[in-house]
This record gives sequence, C-alpha cells and structure tokens, in this order.
Amino acid sequence: MITVKHLYKEFENNDGTRSEILKDISLNIEQGEKIVVVGPSGSGKSTMLRCLNLLEMPTKGEIFLDGVKINDPSTNINKIRQKMGMVFQSFNLFNNLTVMDNLTLAPVKLKIMGKEEASEKAVALLQRVNLLEKADAYPSSLSGGQKQRIAIVRSLCMNPEVMLFDEPTSALDPEMVGEVLDVMKQLADDGMTMVVVTHEMGFAREVATRILFMSDGIIMEENSPDKFFDAPETPRLRDFLSKVL
Repeated sequence: MITVKHLYKEFENNDGTRSEILKDISLNIEQGEKIVVVGPSGSGKSTMLRCLNLLEMPTKGEIFLDGVKINDPSTNINKIRQKMGMVFQSFNLFNNLTVMDNLTLAPVKLKIMGKEEASEKAVALLQRVNLLEKADAYPSSLSGGQKQRIAIVRSLCMNPEVMLFDEPTSALDPEMVGEVLDVMKQLADDGMTMVVVTHEMGFAREVATRILFMSDGIIMEENSPDKFFDAPETPRLRDFLSKVL
C-alpha cells in the first residue's frame, strides 16, 4: 500500500550547515499492517512519518501510495492526504468550533459527503469512542484524552485508507493514555492500516504486526513483536530496550 524508496531528509541549521535527519530509508507497508516505530528522541521517527504525507518534503527518494508517486510535482497531494488520516500529539482541534463542527468541516468542505451524511458518520464514530454527549461541546471543555479521541474521530470522518499517528499519547497525563490506546486498538482490530510513532511499548507488543527501531536516521532493526522484544539483534536495540522496559 505504501512504498518508500531511498528516502533522505536534510534540514538547514541556523549557521547554514545542513543536518541529515533521514538516511536512505526504504520500507514497504502492506494493507492492514500495523507498523509501530520506536527509537530514541532525535532518531528521525516523526520526520519519517511526516514525510509519508509530505508534511515534510523529502530531500531525496520516492514515496508511493497505492502505486501513485506522491512526491511527484504533478500529484495532487491534497487528494492523497484525504486517504491518509493524521493524528498529532497536540490534537490540533479548532477551538472556536464545537466537536461536531470539528468533525464535519473537512468532509463537507471537500465535498466528500453532504452535511447530513457527515453528521450521521460523526455521530456513529462519537458513539464508538463514548463521546456522543460531547457533540455540542467546545474543545476547551474536554480533557486531553477526550481531545485526542476526538482528533482520531476527525481523521476517521474522512474515510482514510491509512492512519498515521505521531506520538498520540505523549502530551497526555498517564491516566488518560489508556483511553486513547483503547480506541487505537479497536481500529487495529477493524483492519485499519496504521503507522504509529510511540513510546508505548505495551501497545507495540500487543498491536503491531511489525516494529521498526530507528536510530541516527536509519531503520536499524525491524521484526515481529516477539522477536523484537525477546531476541533483539543489535547492541543498539538491546541498549534501548534495557532503558525503556
């Protein structure tokens, strides 16, 4: 479903020098896979995720979704982004709109569905995450866990083919993490293709079909959860796991 070939990403520093954040990343993601990306801070995890929908433009390399090269200048990236839901660590809800208006704005504006259909879908999804009573509330009245569940629902309202999660629980108080992870587990059980950057190792072990370990801008190791946690192949991963488990 997603193919990444020889992806590089450089950023320019304040002094005019350049830092290479991603170094020759190649990756295939099949439909229905749950890819969890872990690694130390600064390893390039979020940058790689943001390259998948061109929130960051790669310096070099190719990215394909359903066989379409999305970083070709002739590709309509806004059409591609409709297929890729994105959930950020900081929620990114519109504070001046009610929850229902947050959910229905994009599908109606982009003419993906009419107002009535969008509202019906939003109601069904709110019921699913146990937040229907918040439909007319404003984001400022919600807890962090509720905001993040609403952010996930907002992406689902677009009927995406794949969901990208950029550390979706890192801004939450510990007691709110579980309610967001539960929604993500439901999505995984329903067969949604997912790429998740996270520090939640329990979630990685339970949900992932494959775990990628990134360090210094490369994918250093990838494996099934059992092998990843129980038989790490590289000293760098063994060291990382000794600190986070």
